[in-house]
Amino acid sequence: MPTPVMHEPLAITDTVDWGTIPTMIEGESRTSGVLLHKGPDGQSECGLWVCTPGQWECHVTRDEFCHFIQGRCTYVHESGEVIEVTPDTVAFFPQDWKGTCTIHETVKKVYMIR
Repeated sequence: MPTPVMHEPLAITDTVDWGTIPTMIEGESRTSGVLLHKGPDGQSECGLWVCTPGQWECHVTRDEFCHFIQGRCTYVHESGEVIEVTPDTVAFFPQDWKGTCTIHETVKKVYMIR
């Protein structure tokens, strides 16, 4: 079994600009983050994600576990189910989840995509 790789602690300021959300409905949400790990097959990954206010269409293409550490946002599934996110919210979005995301206050989360 391979030895796990340990990374130096990261500060929120260590993020890289990932650009704007391409499916914007309102505003211009900018994202940034740090990729901490990408699996050998390119499918799994984990990291830190930051996003500024705005609203967009959201389609989750792979299972994603999130722990929100800052900010406030609302996810609304196409069925009408509402997920209100505040600091310390933990959420799981299954593959093919579709809806809208509205960032009310800049959000920071750690995530794991499978």
